[in-house]
Amino acid sequence: MSKRVFLIVLDSFGCGEMPDAAEFGDAGANTLKSVASSQFFKAPNLLKMGLFNIDGVSEQPKESDPSGMFCRLSEASQGKDTTTGHWEIAGIQSKVPFPTYPNGFPQEVLEEFSKAVGRGVLCNKTYSGTVVINDYGDEHVKTGDLIVYTSADSVFQIAAHEDVVPLEELYDICRKARKILVGKHGVGRVIARPFIGTSGNYTRTAHRHDFSLEPTSVTMLDQLKAAGRDVLAIGKINDIFAGKGITEYTYTSGNPEGIDRTIEWMDRDFDGLCFVNLVDTDMIYGHRRDIDGYAKAISYFDEHLPQIFAKMRDDDILMITADHGCDPGYVKTTDHTREYIPLLAYGKNVKPGNLGTRDSFTDIGATVLEYLGLKPEFAGKSLIEF
Repeated sequence: MSKRVFLIVLDSFGCGEMPDAAEFGDAGANTLKSVASSQFFKAPNLLKMGLFNIDGVSEQPKESDPSGMFCRLSEASQGKDTTTGHWEIAGIQSKVPFPTYPNGFPQEVLEEFSKAVGRGVLCNKTYSGTVVINDYGDEHVKTGDLIVYTSADSVFQIAAHEDVVPLEELYDICRKARKILVGKHGVGRVIARPFIGTSGNYTRTAHRHDFSLEPTSVTMLDQLKAAGRDVLAIGKINDIFAGKGITEYTYTSGNPEGIDRTIEWMDRDFDGLCFVNLVDTDMIYGHRRDIDGYAKAISYFDEHLPQIFAKMRDDDILMITADHGCDPGYVKTTDHTREYIPLLAYGKNVKPGNLGTRDSFTDIGATVLEYLGLKPEFAGKSLIEF
């Protein structure tokens, strides 16, 4: 019978500051602690798997008889963003951080970009994505100039009204930007941020699209695909890896659809990995510092775990993790936070228990490969003895 691994990333669901968090401006950050403080946090299935038995986690009573294997993992890479976190899960330790632009992008970059796309540029600052469209939306609609902004992450974000810049044109603009932003200006992601609405009431749509750099070395996805295994991607996974190593993918409008697609795809016969990103915890609630909204999103996921458990086959493994932190209770910044990530693993072939604190997210990728019969071509140690 085919072996299947379902790897679900609860985007930004970190579980406490790493020792070097202060170097990233994140001393004291703890996403899980903040989320668990909400009256709306109800996650009995995650608790049963061992979420609060993880090293350093003390916000809830520990489960006396956990059903899963659990641990926390340190980030070996120099970063705290989506690309860096997912790449490390898949086998890449990024020792040189992606470039960031706290003071905006250099003029020569913007001039080359504007010339390539035939439109002017507005903003060019670090900005909240929901605020920037209301501050610059009217001028954009009037002039057709593009709203370009960034964050603490290595991102070049382009916001445009769907009635002013049709989606396909915006995506093409992002592709041109991606070709320009290489070398020393090789940001992790160029992001299309379309919005709709009228003056004072602009809102972002679900048509966001990320244009990532290609992974810089071999990943578990590459190895699986080369070995003839299936690599199914749900959510923004395909964008994060620039399509590399993926055999089939689907985009989603948010967590509810991502959970639904995962449950549907569990009915399929495949041999390999189903890699899922549930982004709402980060994009909608973490960055907006909405503790209750974040808690409700985790609780919604937990409510659907019994359906996932019920569809698991004897040789299936379920792994639940994160890619960084984004503490909704952290008031110093609205950006990601440098944290450990939790890992919960469950299945008939998984021995429950605590595996402590691990040195790198790459142990996740190594575990996936070894379970599927492949030897990792990157640093990482399997978490499970098979």
